[in-house]
Amino acid sequence: MTSVALHVDQLSFAAPGGIGTYIRNLAPALGRVDPTLELKPFHARFGPDARPSERWMRDLWVQELDGSIRSLYPRWALFGRPALPASLRATDVLHATNHAAIPPAGAGQRLVVTIHDLAFERFPELFPRGWRVLYRLGLRAAVRRADAIITPSRNTAEDVLSRTEIEPSKLHVTPLAAALPTAGLEVEAVLRRLRLPRDYVLFVGTLEPRKNLVRLVRAYRRVAATGVPHALVLAGPMGWHHEALMREIALSGPGEVVLTGPLPGEDLDALYRGTAAFVYPSLYEGFGLPVLEAMARGAPTVASSTSSLPEVYGDAALGVDPRSIAEIAAAMERLVTDAELAGRLGSLGRARAERFTWDETARLTLEVYGGSA
Repeated sequence: MTSVALHVDQLSFAAPGGIGTYIRNLAPALGRVDPTLELKPFHARFGPDARPSERWMRDLWVQELDGSIRSLYPRWALFGRPALPASLRATDVLHATNHAAIPPAGAGQRLVVTIHDLAFERFPELFPRGWRVLYRLGLRAAVRRADAIITPSRNTAEDVLSRTEIEPSKLHVTPLAAALPTAGLEVEAVLRRLRLPRDYVLFVGTLEPRKNLVRLVRAYRRVAATGVPHALVLAGPMGWHHEALMREIALSGPGEVVLTGPLPGEDLDALYRGTAAFVYPSLYEGFGLPVLEAMARGAPTVASSTSSLPEVYGDAALGVDPRSIAEIAAAMERLVTDAELAGRLGSLGRARAERFTWDETARLTLEVYGGSA
């Protein structure tokens, strides 16, 4: 039986993002694939209303550490202390699931770190200074101390190789999988409740500069100017540095741009199923879960042809240069006006998404835990 101390801080964040989705789905999948696995989740000290309450955690003892992320993360990276409680140090594996936080491993304990992406190195100007510093310190600590590093894509693994002196044998690629529940809510009913138009193209994700949304809005308005009667729906929470996007939306122009704010999974499921096209022109991704979610529901998809995204969509989406407004606009227009193309990509997307499962992610992760991957 293997025991694993699993760092779950991200589940308590106001916007858990892709790392939160990773933890939320990986942990129960690990238990399905290996029922003998002993998980010991732990997290930093948060307010009483911010503690994670995932269903899979209800029957487990969850350790709260004596310290906040502001005090623990930099000290862990710089000094390798404070040590974790004895019960966590005694596990076989310590899994650091967020590369900003590298807790110190105990004697004989295998340290596994997941590095989700190196966006903070590629686009440092898009990150608040504090988080940029934490990510860089965490990357350095991971390369120096980890026994194994997991990345969700080959692109991220190559980024780590090109920017550090890590031994290549320590890197292991474990792709992710679609995570939203298929709730089956009636699309029309959800659109009415959210006061959204029937014809729309969709983006899902945190509204932050790396997602390239200013260019997306400009591309959409080029399409809207041709008379295509679709709105652009941006579904997701506000992220850092979103002011430029809000200024762009406030400008007068053709079409309609709608912000939904954060939505529960069942509503997102309905929006994916009802959209004429899903558009994801992100500048850089470590994996790109929203693209997989869209394809799993048969949404014809436009996505960037850069970073990890082609690994996800293969030949099942239209790839575009994310810095080209003209390319984004042309691809959107093709999908909303060419029903045959949209249908073909929808079918290809469903088939491709079926190749990615959380059980396979868990199986590969368990191999890394055991040192056999």
